[in-house]
Amino acid sequence: MNEVILKVQGMTCGHCVMAVKKALGKVPGVTHVEVDLSAGKAVVQGGASVEAMIKAVTQAGYGADVKG
Repeated sequence: MNEVILKVQGMTCGHCVMAVKKALGKVPGVTHVEVDLSAGKAVVQGGASVEAMIKAVTQAGYGADVKG
């Protein structure tokens, strides 16, 4: 199982956190998601591609890239 940390832009509230978590949870291969509003990040576990995760967050209305 892989772990990817995504930097998520545009989250301002708990609703945003839930929207990002829900979007990432629907990506095939994702097994666990934790979203941290104050840190502006999402920790995603599973075998999904990074591209699919970023696309899901973008389609939910937020920006995302791999945290380096």
